[in-house]
Amino acid sequence: MQKTILIIDDSCVVRQQVSVALRAAGFGTLQAVDGLAGLALLEGNEVVDMVICDINMPNMNGIDMLEKLKSKPEKRSIPIVMLTTEGQSSMVKRAKEAGAVGWIVKPFKTDQLVQVVRRLTNQEAQKC
Repeated sequence: MQKTILIIDDSCVVRQQVSVALRAAGFGTLQAVDGLAGLALLEGNEVVDMVICDINMPNMNGIDMLEKLKSKPEKRSIPIVMLTTEGQSSMVKRAKEAGAVGWIVKPFKTDQLVQVVRRLTNQEAQKC
């Protein structure tokens, strides 16, 4: 069964790059332009197996979105990886404390991203 990954980033180019890489690896993707739109998709009964989220976005940043999402018991099990240009240790610490399971710095390597998504969605045996 195909796993669906929600990509939250205010950059259309980044969303497209991540989506193309994941679709080529056999994943389905949904996209949101900021944390508010991402939360709306997640609350709208969408089946999402994992979230890849930027930090710096308008309306609602990635850390705030992560904290709100993880406060909902029915959504706590969704793995969230931050994909960002941020590298400050305080920001990484806050994200991990809020429930992020990974941190990838932009620009990202496609094969690394796909490997992380496969591992976190238990799709390692279905490599292309």
